[in-house]
Amino acid sequence: MRTGTKIAVGAGAAVVVLGGAALVFGPGLYAGMNADRAAEEPAVDSPGVADVTDVSEFDGDWTVAGGESYAGYRVDEVLQGEDVTVTGRTPDVTGTVSVADGSVTAAEITVDMATVATDSDARDAYFRDNALNTDEFPTATFALTEPAAVEPGAESVALVGDLTVHGVTLPVTVDAEVGLTETGARVAGSVPVTFADFGVQAPDLGFVSVEEAGEVEFLLDLVQNP
Repeated sequence: MRTGTKIAVGAGAAVVVLGGAALVFGPGLYAGMNADRAAEEPAVDSPGVADVTDVSEFDGDWTVAGGESYAGYRVDEVLQGEDVTVTGRTPDVTGTVSVADGSVTAAEITVDMATVATDSDARDAYFRDNALNTDEFPTATFALTEPAAVEPGAESVALVGDLTVHGVTLPVTVDAEVGLTETGARVAGSVPVTFADFGVQAPDLGFVSVEEAGEVEFLLDLVQNP
């Protein structure tokens, strides 16, 4: 019995470099270094739902496991004319998913926003203290609001729910790619977000600015409860 469906929400939020490497190495070199460091987009590299013919084997309750699970964001910065792609991630994701009669009937996912990290401590401090105010809003959440059918042979599962970031809740739809693992299921995907929609202002400090939109990304392992 394998597969589950899950969504992770991690928080598309504005990020910025405050001096640091930009001043030491110069904007061009800094941009090149960070472009190399941007993590690959999440993807399922194991057999997917398309290989499953009896979706009833998914029925039951599932829990987000540790291991390679993470949630976070991908955003583009412009550093004095140089484009830089930044990824911030955290493994601190918890939640449960319920499946009945071949449909996802419930999902509650929580992400610890204070632990989302990039390759820059200065950027991360701005993210926590200024962009997302994690002292006041320490978590981001996703809650499924509509049942989602797990169709035999499908490549993905559409998850409709409420995403809460920075204390603001908005409806989202996520096409989650699902794959089977030795211990359960792996789910990966992303959803575009506009920061202002969540009350987050993308900073522009002259030498560096952040695009007004980015993506929430996730890759989570699920294990079925006994």
